[in-house]
Amino acid sequence: MDIASLLAPFLPAPGLSPAQLEQVRTYLDLLLRWNQKTNLTSVRKPEDIVTRHFGESFFLASSLRQMGVENTAAGNSGTHFIDLGSGAGFPGIPLKIYEPEFHGTLMESQNKKATFLKEVIRALKLTGIDVFNGRAEQWLQSSPTRANLVTLRAVERFEQVLPVAARLIGPSGRLALLIGAGQAETARNLLPSFTWDLPSPVPQSHSRNLLIGYPRTAQDKAFSSQLRNSG
Repeated sequence: MDIASLLAPFLPAPGLSPAQLEQVRTYLDLLLRWNQKTNLTSVRKPEDIVTRHFGESFFLASSLRQMGVENTAAGNSGTHFIDLGSGAGFPGIPLKIYEPEFHGTLMESQNKKATFLKEVIRALKLTGIDVFNGRAEQWLQSSPTRANLVTLRAVERFEQVLPVAARLIGPSGRLALLIGAGQAETARNLLPSFTWDLPSPVPQSHSRNLLIGYPRTAQDKAFSSQLRNSG
């Protein structure tokens, strides 16, 4: 299986390095092996896993880089991202593979999935990334840390989870959603205090989009209020 060719539609040239492709292959092998006993993904064919899970995740990662999300977002401490409801690790682990200098937290409440994530981190020899085996509400109660970037993909109870995801973001952070086309309007309605980019269609998909949102600054909110009052 030519992983580089399968991922080519989702990444700008020259794509992934040989070392990154080897990490993807190791990750994929682990996922296929664990998926025989633990339901990590309903997608069974390796080629489909590469395009649907890895491809979509790398599309998010490369889009963020093109937008200028670099490892200076939090000064000397670098970019810290939280992958909320990480599941089998998408998009959080591919994001870490693509941006190895980023610091990441994979947030997953299910014990078996959290154990799998830790195994992938160990097998890929990733540093600067950890697993929080709990719910976002627990994190918010126990940690003052807020992220520069929060990613969200294919989570259950989207309407309940999205406002919680917004609370994990620092004032200058971003929220990156991999969602169905019909969920974009839901996101805008649920988080009216966010400014939203236009959705970016995921390659090779008829209905999947990447949607990026930003918390509005106090100045932006005041300006919006003035516009409403003047109208």
